[in-house]
Amino acid sequence: MRAPLRSVVSPARPAGFAVVTDRTERRAIVIELVIVGVLTFLFSAISAALSLLEAQLAGGIGNTTVALNPSRSDLGWIDFARQLMSALRLFAIGGLGVYLLWRSGFLRLVGLDRRPPRRDLPAGVGLAALVGLPGLALVAVARALGVNAHLVPSEVDGVWWRWPILILLAVGNAAAEEIIVVAYFITRLRQLGASENASLAASSLLRGGYHLYQGVGAGLGNVVMGLVFGRFFQITSRVWPLVIAHATMDIVAFVGYALLHEHLSWVG
Repeated sequence: MRAPLRSVVSPARPAGFAVVTDRTERRAIVIELVIVGVLTFLFSAISAALSLLEAQLAGGIGNTTVALNPSRSDLGWIDFARQLMSALRLFAIGGLGVYLLWRSGFLRLVGLDRRPPRRDLPAGVGLAALVGLPGLALVAVARALGVNAHLVPSEVDGVWWRWPILILLAVGNAAAEEIIVVAYFITRLRQLGASENASLAASSLLRGGYHLYQGVGAGLGNVVMGLVFGRFFQITSRVWPLVIAHATMDIVAFVGYALLHEHLSWVG
């Protein structure tokens, strides 16, 4: 019993992730981390924190409404094109992480060298249930306490392309966040010599940071999600279950809201 518990509390560094000691190589890794962070989620976290501060100063985050997937135009075909571009951008972010890990020879070590095997599917669904169900309760509590915005996960106009786009956005979100924030950042921090707990904390705080625009409750909830997902990755070296879990939760949230929004007043 002690051995499994120890592997969760303080997992060993997996084989193949040697600490880089050459100064030039370390500098290159730091520069790459900064560039990737600016282009992806680090600036998003700063922007989200500013949005939270702005909302608090304007009367409190509890009095605001946040649309997670708002319409981008009054013209349907332009809205469709912009939504599609947003989804493709998310896949490009995930692709950037895959490319950088491949160039460094880490793709196999993080479990991204092939299509997800069948065993990743039940693990992903299990993670979705483990994190998603308590997450719904946290949303309701945070909203009741006034520390979360009124969240509108999706438009409810009923146009024919809305659901496929919402599913595409959900999968894109999952790919971008889990590949970059978990697989890529934790791998690079390992190369710089960070401990498993330190890299887990950094990844989790980053995840929570770029969700702060939704409120303090969403930020804390995503930190917890980051701790669970990040530790799972550190122990198993598998990122596909995280992508599956994240996509499942987002699809349920986006499409479920579009279908059942009249019965989900507790979200707002």
